[in-house]
Amino acid sequence: MDQRKVIYYHDELNEEFSTTVIDPRRIDEAYVYDRHGPIRALTRFFWYRIVAPLPALFYVKFSLHQKTVGRKLLRPFRKTGIYLYGNHTQDIGDPLTPNIFCFPKPVSFIVHPNNVSMKALGHITPTLGAIPLPDTMGAYRNFTKCIAGRITRGHAVVIYPEAHIWPYYTHIRPFTQDSFVYPAKDGSPVFCFVNTYQARKHWKTPRMVTYLDGPFYPDMSLPMRERAKDLRDRVYEKMCDLSHHSDIEVIRYIKADTQD
Repeated sequence: MDQRKVIYYHDELNEEFSTTVIDPRRIDEAYVYDRHGPIRALTRFFWYRIVAPLPALFYVKFSLHQKTVGRKLLRPFRKTGIYLYGNHTQDIGDPLTPNIFCFPKPVSFIVHPNNVSMKALGHITPTLGAIPLPDTMGAYRNFTKCIAGRITRGHAVVIYPEAHIWPYYTHIRPFTQDSFVYPAKDGSPVFCFVNTYQARKHWKTPRMVTYLDGPFYPDMSLPMRERAKDLRDRVYEKMCDLSHHSDIEVIRYIKADTQD
C-alpha cells in the first residue's frame, strides 16, 4: 500500500501521482494495434487465459481485498461490446480489477503509451488488452479501428477518463467528454465503476469495494459533441454519487493554494 499520508496538488486535470516513471515510446502509424493469425491468438491465450488470471486474482483479492457490488448488471451483456469508465486510483490494481468482475468477458484497456514502453512487459501488455493512445493522425485511424473491432468482438473496453493516477483518492476528479466520443459514435452501452475504500475492523489496510452502474446509452438525437458531453455528464454524476461509499482516507489530498 502507498505509504504517503498527504499529497499536495495544483491541477486536478493534469497532475500525476504514480510512483512509476517510464519514458514513453512514440505511437505512430507504424504501431500495429491488432496482430492476427494463429501465433498471435496462441500468445494471447497463453498470457491472458493461462498466466495472468491467477496472479491477478491473488493480488486483487488478497492485497486490495476487493469485492464487487452490482456485477449482475453486466450479465445481459456477456456477448455484447461495452465501454467501462472507472476512477484511476491504483498502479497495479486498475489493470487487473476489471478482468476480475468482467470474467469471462475479454477486457481491453485504452492506456497511456507508458504501458507498452517497458522493455519486457511492454511486449506482453498488448496481448493482455492494452490499446495505447496514438501520437499521430495516422496512428489515430488505426487506434479507432482497433477499438471498433474490440467492441464488435464483444470486449469490454475500459477507459480511465481521469487519465492520471491518484493513489487511493476517494473523490471523482473532473474529466472531459473526449473519451466519450467512442460510445457516442457507435451507440454501444456504457457502464461506470468506482473503486471505493472502506475500513476493515482490526486491519490498517482498507478494503476496495467496486460499485458498478449502468447501462447508459448515448442520446443519438443530439449532435456528436453534445451527445458525448451529455453521456459524460450522466456518467460523471453517477460516479460522484458512488464515490460516497468510501469511508476511509488513506492519503489526504490538499490543494496547494488552500493548505493551512
